Amino acid sequence: MTVSEVLIQGPDPEVNPEPSESGEIAGRSPMRIAMDRLLSDKVAMICAGIVLLFVLIAIFAPLLCKLFGVEVRAGDPVTDTDSFNYPVIGPPNYGFTWEAPLGLEPNSGNDLLAEWFYGARTSLLVASIATIVSTVVGVVLGLIAGYSRGWGDRVVTFVTDLFLTLPFLLVAIAVSPMLVERWRDNPSMLDDASLIALIVILSVFGWMGLARLIRGEVISLREREFIEAAHVLGMPTHRILFKELLPNLVAPIVVSFSLSLPATIAAEATLAYLGVGVTGRPSWGQTILRAQNWFDEYPLFLYAPIIGIVVLVFALNLLGDAIRDAFDPKSFR
Repeated sequence: MTVSEVLIQGPDPEVNPEPSESGEIAGRSPMRIAMDRLLSDKVAMICAGIVLLFVLIAIFAPLLCKLFGVEVRAGDPVTDTDSFNYPVIGPPNYGFTWEAPLGLEPNSGNDLLAEWFYGARTSLLVASIATIVSTVVGVVLGLIAGYSRGWGDRVVTFVTDLFLTLPFLLVAIAVSPMLVERWRDNPSMLDDASLIALIVILSVFGWMGLARLIRGEVISLREREFIEAAHVLGMPTHRILFKELLPNLVAPIVVSFSLSLPATIAAEATLAYLGVGVTGRPSWGQTILRAQNWFDEYPLFLYAPIIGIVVLVFALNLLGDAIRDAFDPKSFR
């Protein structure tokens, strides 16, 4: 039990007592109140279902491809396209067929449904890892900066301001090729190198906002009674940071993560469209890049990845807003 749990806190007007199974009156914790708010929000639950559907698609992409009888990157330009590089089955020149529900990609003959499934996997994989890494970095640096009263706070604040001044797209376009170039002579490692480089870039530019938020919260918490009591008891600094302060920062961390994830997905698709993305793996952004020249004759080629990005990001944004409102005691949405 932490010091903050031992000390007597003032009454929370929203923690309404409710009878327990034994008939005794029990209060509700702030986390319980937030979860009840979130579960009662119909829009949030619909968005959570949509996000869960995309997650399941990403996880079971190989099984879904087998279910629909399609394969990723298995097209043959000789047999799957005609002399004008158009698909020989499905849209745009032929009707719907279960052999290729979304059609085949011009020039290559790759199945677009398989590309869509694996593109969802790539986007969620990259965005999830990058968001988790940037969240951990932001929380740690924010704790250090907020709890330190001297050079530690100044150094972290300076580094944060420095990264905020760097143009994200310009640095990403310049740095990513240099990271990948080291594995240019090793094709077997090139795909993994491009994936790691993209995750590193998104992680490096995604922690600053959370670090500032955590720093401000810690500055307000470090003068509270339970922190002073921890000092009196002789607790080491790392225990105060991670056992006393961190549990009181769960709400802003969860809200920040839920709002950062859709932004990272959109950033990954943007970088892939600009050519600074994964190579050798299906990606929604790369599909959009290849499809833009075929829009007039084959709009479905472009619409499929765009709809996937828009629906996923929109659902995550609405879910993030609902989580923020659920953890905000002043919200009456």
